[in-house]
Amino acid sequence: MKTTTVKGTRDYLPNEMAIRDFMQDKILEVYQTNGFQRIATPILESKENLDKSEGGENLNLIFHILKRGDKLKSAIMKEQFDDLSDMGLRYDLTLPLSRYYANNKDKLILPMKCIQIDKVYRAERPQRGRDRELVQCDIDIIGSDSINSEIELIDTTAKALLSVGISDFTVKINDRRLLKSLLSKLGVNDSQIDSVCISIDKLDKIGIEGLLNELMEKEINEEVIIKIKDLFINKINLNTIYELTGEEQIIDGLKKILDTVSIVSSGKYEIKFDFTLVRGQGYYTGTIFEIESKKFESSIGGGGRYDNLIGKFTGERVPAVGFSIGFERIYTLLMENGFKIPDSKRKIAIFYKDEDFLNAYMEAEKYRKEYTVTVYEIPKKLGKFLDKLSENGFYGFFIYGKDNEIKKVNC
Repeated sequence: MKTTTVKGTRDYLPNEMAIRDFMQDKILEVYQTNGFQRIATPILESKENLDKSEGGENLNLIFHILKRGDKLKSAIMKEQFDDLSDMGLRYDLTLPLSRYYANNKDKLILPMKCIQIDKVYRAERPQRGRDRELVQCDIDIIGSDSINSEIELIDTTAKALLSVGISDFTVKINDRRLLKSLLSKLGVNDSQIDSVCISIDKLDKIGIEGLLNELMEKEINEEVIIKIKDLFINKINLNTIYELTGEEQIIDGLKKILDTVSIVSSGKYEIKFDFTLVRGQGYYTGTIFEIESKKFESSIGGGGRYDNLIGKFTGERVPAVGFSIGFERIYTLLMENGFKIPDSKRKIAIFYKDEDFLNAYMEAEKYRKEYTVTVYEIPKKLGKFLDKLSENGFYGFFIYGKDNEIKKVNC
C-alpha cells in the first residue's frame, strides 16, 4: 500500500490545518459581515451539466466518473466509449451554484447574496499554488443587473484578503463586451474574436512577441496584427477605447466601478482598468475582474458577470456576478512568508503518569482560558517528544505532580 497522496493532492499537518482553518474562518467572517449567506452544493455534477457549462479550458480538466454496474458493462459491450461516464467532479463553484439557483429559486430572496467555501477538482499538472484538489472561496450576487453588485463583490473580496494578511495587491477590471467590440473595430472577423481573446489571455505568460506569433499562426490579417501591436505599445485607456468603439454605456459603467471602489478602498488596495484581461471561462458575459499579487506574481482571485449561465437551466435570463478567491495560492503565499496566526492562544502540554490522569485532566481546565492545553501520558523518551512539540508550535509544558510552573519546550 502506498503512503503518499495521489498526485495533485496533499496531507496537512495540524499546524498547517490551524492556519487553513484560521484563513477560512476570517474569510467567512468578512463575507457574512457584509451580508452574504453560506450555501453548499455537492462535489458531483451530471456530465451533461459539466459539458455544457462553457468552462473554457476547464472542460478539458474534468475528472469524469464511470457509470456503475450493468450500465457500464452495456456501454463497453456496445463500444459506446463516449458514453462511459454520467457524472464528474465539479471544476469550479459557479456551475453548481447556477444549478442550485434553478433548483431552489422559489425559496430564495432576490437578489441572492451567497457564499461557497468548498473543494473543487481539476485534472491538471500540479504546480506552485495549484493542486488537483483545491479550495475556492466564492461570493456571488444573483438577480441584479446593477454594477453596484460588482462594486460590492470587489470590496468584500479585497477586505477578506486583507483580513488574512494579504496586502500589496491590485484589482484589475475589464469588460468582455468592450474587448470584443474593440477587436471588431480593429478588423478581427467575428468568427475569430473568441480565438484572439484566448491568445490575449496568455499575454502574461507568452509576452507581446509570443502573442503576435500566435495571432500569425491563427492567420489573423497582418494589418490587424499591427493594429493590435500598436495598442500594447501605446498605453491605451478608457477614453481612447471610447474613441475607437463608441461604447459609452459600458465605459461609463467601468468608470463608475473604478471611481467608487477607489473611494471605498481607502487606499488599502488598488484598482485599475486592464483591457488585456480576458478570463478563461466562456460563460462570462460582461464585467470581469482579477486580483494580482505582487508577491505571488500571478492571479490570486478572479470572477465576473455570467448573465446567461443560469438560463441554461431555467430557460430565462437571470443576471449573476461572482468573485472567487484562490485559497490555495494565498495559503501558499502565507506559508512561504512564515505566517503565524495573530493573537492565538499559546499551546502547552501537561504530562501525567497513568494513575494521575484524572487530576491532570482536571488541572488542565485551570489553564484553558489562557492556553490551548493538551494532556499526554508521559512518554519514555521525553526529550524527543518535546522536539516534536516544538516542531508543532507548542510553547511550553509541565509534568503534573512534579513541576510547579510551565517550562518552555525549546529550553
